[in-house]
Amino acid sequence: MTRDDIAHRLAEPFGAFPQILADWAAIQPDLPALRDEDGELSWGELGDRIERIAARLQEVGLERGQSVAILGTSTIPYALVFLAAVRAGGVAAPLTTSASADQLAGMAADSGASHIFIDRAKLNELGPDCFPGMVKVVLDEELDTWMAGPGTRAAPFAPAEKDPFNIIYSSGTTGIPKGIVHSHLMRWRQFATTASSLIATGEAIVSLTSTPLYSNTTMVAFLPPLLAGGTVRIMGKFDCGRWLSHAETDGTTMTMLVPVQYQRLMDFPDFDRFDLSSLRLKYCTSAPFSAELKREVLARMPGGLVEIYSMTEGGVVCLLNAHEFPDKLHTVGRPSPVSELKVLDDDDNEVPPGTPGNLVGRSATMMSGYKNQPGKTREGYWIDPATGETWQRMGDIGRIDADGFVELVGRAKDMIISGGFNIYPSDLEVALEADARVVEAAVIGMPSRAWGETPVGFVLLAEGHGEEDLPSILADTNARLGKTQRLSMLYTIDEMPRSHIGKLLKTELRALAETLAPAA
Repeated sequence: MTRDDIAHRLAEPFGAFPQILADWAAIQPDLPALRDEDGELSWGELGDRIERIAARLQEVGLERGQSVAILGTSTIPYALVFLAAVRAGGVAAPLTTSASADQLAGMAADSGASHIFIDRAKLNELGPDCFPGMVKVVLDEELDTWMAGPGTRAAPFAPAEKDPFNIIYSSGTTGIPKGIVHSHLMRWRQFATTASSLIATGEAIVSLTSTPLYSNTTMVAFLPPLLAGGTVRIMGKFDCGRWLSHAETDGTTMTMLVPVQYQRLMDFPDFDRFDLSSLRLKYCTSAPFSAELKREVLARMPGGLVEIYSMTEGGVVCLLNAHEFPDKLHTVGRPSPVSELKVLDDDDNEVPPGTPGNLVGRSATMMSGYKNQPGKTREGYWIDPATGETWQRMGDIGRIDADGFVELVGRAKDMIISGGFNIYPSDLEVALEADARVVEAAVIGMPSRAWGETPVGFVLLAEGHGEEDLPSILADTNARLGKTQRLSMLYTIDEMPRSHIGKLLKTELRALAETLAPAA
């Protein structure tokens, strides 16, 4: 087996991720595979530990297609369990660390996992009685002794195209987040070609991940470089100074950052002191990426800059090679060759080119559906009446210009994206209105240099209550929300602005918020 052999296999219509990783471990056992703040694993060690964890999972009864839950800060042990779950024939189910205890319990139950791998910090936070009925393995203390003995290999597993690969739980809801199921075929189509192209460069592949492994965003900088036999550094928490130090010391060639991280790097006083000359490819996704910030990143960071527009659920995938199209930085690029996009009016009729409308898309990388929620899955689809084909509603309003580039002009339902996480205003409004002192609530997203956007609330208070109640209402509400959902500011209002048909005018609330305080 050679590098060329692996590249040829990656070019095939379908293949097995675990086998590709095992092949790399066999042909380059001494090269580095994973790094984190505590150390490094060689490819040989990576292959051995994946097999031993997978074997133990099979020994304790993991069934084909059954989930393995993972919760904690991103580390090498976390990555090992993710990869071993797939190798064993199971499904990697990373849980969102910022979710509330009730949300986490709901996600774990929804996943169907019997085991949860959790780090000590999160276990201490949730308490020893969390996840009743599940076997808990402490990632940073027990994994080495829990896995099977040295040299043990797991029983063979040959994935079928429709076998589930992972579940990614959506962020930003006050209820139980929906579990987005991705199949082996979807992940293969999504990343195998990318990995093959990385090998074709003939250069060393060194990736730096600084977003959590429970996020679909991170997969772009985690799975393809491993499939290409590269090295991946996993950062547990983003920090500008450490990120720059790692990029310089490791000779990082590729990375994925969300817009708020790019902004923080651009604002970091010592940014220009670091040598980033090894960078060849930078990705960005998950949140609006302003043309001004793209322009600054292109000017100050080496290598190409590729913006990806899509959804964890799938739909269209738009790509903007920003370094090639400096006059299109206000767009999210064009649909990829395996994607299709339509723009519809509110009655689901196609609109002429250049006209804004609701985006629907489809591609070779669509989700299998929401775990245990076929009704919610169907709600997100648009069925073309002419062909019967299934398209994904993207939830955004956009238009396509004369060159085929897609410009986003608004977001359906006024979704807020803060720090790369989706926040749904309606969920925060429900949480506010659960307070007896609040008669009505409205939440909007306001620009934030630190987070991209931040949630700001307006409340109509019950009789006998006033501004003096706002601090406790804000604190009580935020205590019920996940960490990424929390309101940054709360204002009182005498009457909610509405149109003549009763529609809440959030544009007026945004204008009012701008006069009350600067962006957070």
